[in-house]
Amino acid sequence: MSDHEAPTTEALGDEVAADDATEPGDQARQIAELEDSWRRTAAELDNFRKRCARDVARAREQERAAVATSWLPVLDNLERALEHASSDPDSVVEGVRAVLAQALAVLADLGYPRRDDNGRAFDPAVHEAVSTVSGEGLVPGTVAQVVRPGYGPDDRLLRPAAVVVATRTS
Repeated sequence: MSDHEAPTTEALGDEVAADDATEPGDQARQIAELEDSWRRTAAELDNFRKRCARDVARAREQERAAVATSWLPVLDNLERALEHASSDPDSVVEGVRAVLAQALAVLADLGYPRRDDNGRAFDPAVHEAVSTVSGEGLVPGTVAQVVRPGYGPDDRLLRPAAVVVATRTS
């Protein structure tokens, strides 16, 4: 058969017959090689899975440490405020306000700014209604009062705001 001729069915049958005629020892060797290859691949996959799990755990721990580190100045300032609590109550109040601003800045830097929901349309996806109120000047279906502020943007809410929703006057 030349290089340009397609193999005939007879020629293909002869090749298959030649493969079937392999020695039993050759087949056992091939099976052993395949089993060995399969075991090695399974072991590599298991090692890869374990390595990925270690990498995820390490990354999680590093992120937790970074977040905790960002809160340390807040704790330091709270301790300073408590040290001066007995000397001048007014300065302590100012210090606590400064620490609150610092804590809000830490949350904002982490991607979860404090939400300003007063007057916004009530949205059950980002608000938790705790009460309703009606009155003059209130637009029905809007947030009349924030009881507990929410944190984070609409698509990555850390905590919804607990709000009082305006209703129609009777």
